[in-house]
Order: sequence, then C-alpha cells, then structure tokens
Amino acid sequence: MRYEVLLFDADETLFDFRKGENFAFLKCIDDFNLSEDKEACIKLYKEINTLIWQEFEKGLITSKDLKIERFRRLLKALNIERDAEEISNTYMKYLGMSTFLFDGVEELIKSLSKKYRLVIVTNGLKEVQTNRISKSTIGKYFEAVIISDGIGIAKPDARIFEYALDSIKYRDKSKVLMIGDSLSSDIKGGINAGIDTCLYNPDKKVNDTNIKSTYEIHKLEDLKNIL
Repeated sequence: MRYEVLLFDADETLFDFRKGENFAFLKCIDDFNLSEDKEACIKLYKEINTLIWQEFEKGLITSKDLKIERFRRLLKALNIERDAEEISNTYMKYLGMSTFLFDGVEELIKSLSKKYRLVIVTNGLKEVQTNRISKSTIGKYFEAVIISDGIGIAKPDARIFEYALDSIKYRDKSKVLMIGDSLSSDIKGGINAGIDTCLYNPDKKVNDTNIKSTYEIHKLEDLKNIL
C-alpha cells in the first residue's frame, strides 16, 4: 500500500464551509441588525475575511485577534456601531453548529478509515472546529484533529504537519498524503513538510502558480483511484 496515513484539510474539502459561513453570518445579520441588504453584507464580509485569513497565513495577525478584527473592519466598512467581540462570539457559536458535509464525504471517509489512518489538519479556530468536527458524522473516523489555533502553528508551516504525525506516532513521510483545496496552505504546506499532496479542485481552477501538487482531483471520490 503506497500510503498509510491520509491528512485531510477540513473546510472546503470535507465540510461545506461556505454553506456554514452563510448560515452563521445570516444569523448574525438578523441578531444584530447589521444590514437590510443581506447579500451585499455577506459579500463584504467574505472579502474582509479572505484578506484577514491571508494575513494570518503570513503570520501578520494572531488567531485571537483575527476573530474580532474581521468584524471591526466590517463594522467600519458598514459605518455602524456594534460590539465586534459580541458579534464574533455569536458568529462562532452559530458556525460551531454548522456541520454541513459535501455529498459523498461520509461514505468516503467511512470507507477509507478501514484501510488508512486518518487525520484532520486545519487552520480553523479551535472552539469552532472542535465543535463542528466532533458533532459531525465523520468525526469518529479521525485518529487526531490538529487545529492551528490550538497549537499556535498554521499551514503552510511544515511544523503543523510534523505535529500531526507526532500526535499519531508516525514517522514515514513517504507513506503520507495531504489532501486539501488550498494551494497556499494545504499543498504548499505539504511540500514544505516533504510529503506528497493531492489538490482537491472541484471548480477546475487553473493553477498559474509555482506550487504544484503530486496529484489533482476534481471529485473527492476520485481519491480512491490514487490510493
């Protein structure tokens, strides 16, 4: 068997984070009366959130500050006064309730768990990811869940992958495969750690970067063809 350990990204690989994000943010819009134009408000938040997570990956902001700062920036852009920390806490509560999986994920993970050791490696926030993953139908199939916010190391830093393998007492990197949707964190991180990578690219986006994965799939179920 070429691989023995499969490292999975969580959001937008196994979990439909966009759906969960919309669910949580719409709840906050209603709870805090943020805007009558919900679609525009969601679009603005996502733009701010994307930029701030990029700052996090570059080490420019801590996860603790990120949680609140994104809402401070949103409130400033909306030109309204609300308590950013209260919105953040409410948002994360709702996000922790959103365990939406992509179609076929539960069956795939259950099947893979019979042959491979499975680990989640995510850049998410600890309180959110712990709740979502533990409450999901696939949480029980993972030997370990490594969350950047919990250990103070984020993808693409190679050390988070080292930490993941240490957590399950596994040493042979040649038999480890990282699967994820992000070139900048999942694939670059796997490369940095010296392990093979598989890019999950359901939208078939053109990769015009110098970050190249070992494999690329457009359907998660196609992972079985590689294995």
